[in-house]
Amino acid sequence: MRRDVRILLVGDEGVGKSTIVTSLIKESFVPRVQHVVPEVTIPPEVTPENVTTYIVDSGCGPNDQHHLESEIRKAHVICVVYAIDNPNSFDRIPTYWLPYFRQLGVNVPVILVGNKIDLRGGEVTNEALEDEIIPIMNEFKEVETCVECSAKLPLNVSEVFYFAQKAVLHPTAPLYDSREHVLKKECVAALRRIFKLCDTNKDGVLDAAELNEFQRKCFDTPLQAQELEGIKEMVRQHAEGGVRDNGLTEAGFLYLHTIFIQRGRLETTWTVLRKFGYGEDLRLTESFLYPKFDVPHDCSVELSPLGYQFLTVLFENHDKDQDGALNKEELEELFSTSPGNPWAGQKFPDTTVSDDTGAVTLQGWLAQWSMTTLLDHRTTLAYLAYLGYPDEPRTSALQVTRPRKVDRRKGKSTRNVFLCYVCGAAGSGKTSLLRAFAGKPFSQVYEPTKKMNSVVNSVDIDGSEKYLVLQEFGSRYEAEMLRNPKKTDLADVIVYVYDSSDTNSFSYISNLRQQYSLDHIPTLFVATKSDLDLALQRHEVQPDVYCRRLSLQAPIAVSVKTGQTADVFHAICRVAMNPNSAIPGGADRALSAAARLRTYITIASMMGGLSAGLYLVYRTFARPGGGGQGGWTAASWLAWLIGGGTAGRREL
Repeated sequence: MRRDVRILLVGDEGVGKSTIVTSLIKESFVPRVQHVVPEVTIPPEVTPENVTTYIVDSGCGPNDQHHLESEIRKAHVICVVYAIDNPNSFDRIPTYWLPYFRQLGVNVPVILVGNKIDLRGGEVTNEALEDEIIPIMNEFKEVETCVECSAKLPLNVSEVFYFAQKAVLHPTAPLYDSREHVLKKECVAALRRIFKLCDTNKDGVLDAAELNEFQRKCFDTPLQAQELEGIKEMVRQHAEGGVRDNGLTEAGFLYLHTIFIQRGRLETTWTVLRKFGYGEDLRLTESFLYPKFDVPHDCSVELSPLGYQFLTVLFENHDKDQDGALNKEELEELFSTSPGNPWAGQKFPDTTVSDDTGAVTLQGWLAQWSMTTLLDHRTTLAYLAYLGYPDEPRTSALQVTRPRKVDRRKGKSTRNVFLCYVCGAAGSGKTSLLRAFAGKPFSQVYEPTKKMNSVVNSVDIDGSEKYLVLQEFGSRYEAEMLRNPKKTDLADVIVYVYDSSDTNSFSYISNLRQQYSLDHIPTLFVATKSDLDLALQRHEVQPDVYCRRLSLQAPIAVSVKTGQTADVFHAICRVAMNPNSAIPGGADRALSAAARLRTYITIASMMGGLSAGLYLVYRTFARPGGGGQGGWTAASWLAWLIGGGTAGRREL
């Protein structure tokens, strides 16, 4: 909602514009005032809406024309003042003033202000007022209302500016069609969405508890039992089907807001809309969909326990047939308060766990959101808003992990969702491996991967549930991904897949590893198609020797076709949880560091004694980078020395 309102008063000479402004400020009538009163600023703390208000007077003589046009273009609302004792000043509103605003291209709310009702005895004649004003309002949609006042008495002067503020902060035009006397379709759509979100048990009515929660969220106060019964009784009398099972239906909910607007209580409907994130264009605002949520470098985002709880309840409420899965119709209803299924272009539900009919299970539902949050947490934040996450700030549904570098330095990951890149030559079986992980049947038909393919599932590790995301890239995108450090730094594990029956398959991943700097990523090799004859790889060494030289475990042999996956997915998760166990060349690096240390000791002893040597060694290995990851402490290198080069290897 805007934080300031600029109110401009226009009208013919002598109608009392300057006197109205002066009466408001002085709170009494001032008989002689300036031709044009200087701009008045009213601070937010003295206005009901808590906004800064600027009141601008204007003249209409030839010398005032340039200033008048400038102020009309800057105004948020225009009050056209006419005098009760001057019918010509009223007649010029539809014939001169309103067409003039349109000619300037200005489209802001207009309030008609009838001044000098003291000349009529100080009475407001509503019936006569309606007869005169309604034809103008029907022709000019920008006219919000008409207020009669007297600057002399003074009477209704503050109401003029209240309605002017209200026209800006709670405009009628986006909500209501004054000609047809119905809510506009955009307003209806927004209110229907709000009704669905408030109907937490999805039974089509708002019961007493749901109405109280709605009232608390929007107005910070509960409904009294008597008030609630009064509302329902009014709806029963005037809106057919507005009450069912002693609860308010969608039709009843819409009827209530129609009545609020028709009775001038637009602030009620606008308060509801804004509490649910809508802006003046009746669209959810960017700031509502994407609240500030900083993610430091090298960290990832996961759902928090609150986030998982919300998504679980959402799933259960929409599982109408209670079969433990969401079918197509149930998913459509679930996403009816959003722009649609966020995974429509991702072959969903093939990306996660589903039952035999293709309906998404709760395990698959939570896994899919875990993957979405890891890969694009902004989408999760927006959909939490679309789907009605109840708590603010909505960021409580997410949590940021500690940096990967810290995990690797400590040798243990605290994450619950891991990202694994799956690389290999075309036809090596990457897609089949991914499909098997998502519980999909093996396909005999080979289809080359043309773009990124992602799947997710949960993996039970020692009684703890982890989520693993596997991603493969088509040959067109693989090089682009692997040469980009910003992309590769996101991976917790990289799995190299080769076809154990194809003599050329292993050379592809060997060349891939040499071409790109990926050895900082925990690594695992997988040999697919183990049901076929083992082929001698055309490579300088065979895969098992290759892995041994890198201090990695031997390739895991699997056959997706026969269902023999050798617990490869548990192995991937364990590597992700213990990253230091699978860094390529880990043992070689330790041996190299040991050799360098012994060389330093030999040189130091030749230079004049053990103490100098020890100092030189400590200085060398204690500085950043000198002793590998994390450096050495005095205790760690001394323990290494005493232990004959075995203690302290972890720091190397």
